[in-house]
Amino acid sequence: MTDHGSIGTSQIRPIPRRAHVVNAANLVNVEMPGASSAFAFPVIHAGDVAVDLFEWAAAERRLIAAHVLRFGAILLRGFRVEATDGVRRLLAATGGEPMPYVERSTPRREVADKIYTSTEYPADQRILPHNENSYAHIWPQRIAFHCITPAGQGGATTVVDCRRVFASIDPAVRRHFGERRVLYVRNFGGGLGLPWQEVFGTTSRSAVAEFCRAAEYEFEWLSADRLRTRRVAPAMVLHPRTGEAVWFNHAVLFNVTALPAEIRSALLAQRDEEALPNNTFFEDGAAIAPDVIEHIERAYDAHTASVHWQAGDLLLLDNMLMAHGRAPYSGPRRILVGMSDPIAATAVTAAPP
Repeated sequence: MTDHGSIGTSQIRPIPRRAHVVNAANLVNVEMPGASSAFAFPVIHAGDVAVDLFEWAAAERRLIAAHVLRFGAILLRGFRVEATDGVRRLLAATGGEPMPYVERSTPRREVADKIYTSTEYPADQRILPHNENSYAHIWPQRIAFHCITPAGQGGATTVVDCRRVFASIDPAVRRHFGERRVLYVRNFGGGLGLPWQEVFGTTSRSAVAEFCRAAEYEFEWLSADRLRTRRVAPAMVLHPRTGEAVWFNHAVLFNVTALPAEIRSALLAQRDEEALPNNTFFEDGAAIAPDVIEHIERAYDAHTASVHWQAGDLLLLDNMLMAHGRAPYSGPRRILVGMSDPIAATAVTAAPP
């Protein structure tokens, strides 16, 4: 059922009173997912424009955590939020601190300490669904987005429940990935990929080598400015809190087959497949067939929902339960991003297919 009413006073723990805080019963309205809701996760609306979102969120940390674990996401809408600190304050109110964005795969800018612009990818191109840093040895459990300026047209952030993606993929395909896992091959520098100095946040080759050894990556220096890394990881894991099986990887987003045809042709005219900025294979180095990539894309598409941004919106995702992407857009668009609650790959278990 869809609940458009205010949370009752019995559901809200006391919070310190200030002049700008309204009565507890009218602090927020929680719209639960249902037939009349546009979202498959809760939307929390301000019950009054004067409500302090972060004070409420800190008091209701357990409620927010329960919603995020059950639905994978919450959207906070209609609150007054300062443009510069919304992400940081939301993460802090819900129990996390921003973590540095290391091993990035796309360009973005740091606008405050550990707060970044969303991926600065050409506006006319779609960003396919992905779980942030699922290709890495450490990734964030949570990711928060803050809409400063919605796009003039398009620009929705797409979200996809990875439990449903897992269930939608043909069991034979899941078994194939369960047996063969995913090999990520990344190339840095050389005019195509991001410079390794930017990706690893250092100008020291020895520091990068130490990082790769600690993370158990294979790596090789192709020249002073060109680095190649390899990492093998499962395509499916069990969520560490809920125990649910999730499709959790960059097998599609990094795969050359998923690129627009003109970009794919231009890249392959300059490099072979192993020398592209990012590409995915099976563990033994065999190619992932194009029809398999297309099958997985259809599984994502079948469960994709779109968040059409309003200025001031905050979106909080469980990065393992929900993948996210971006629709093409025109006009100015500014979304800030922060990540928290790092999880090491060694702390999760591969899911049975």
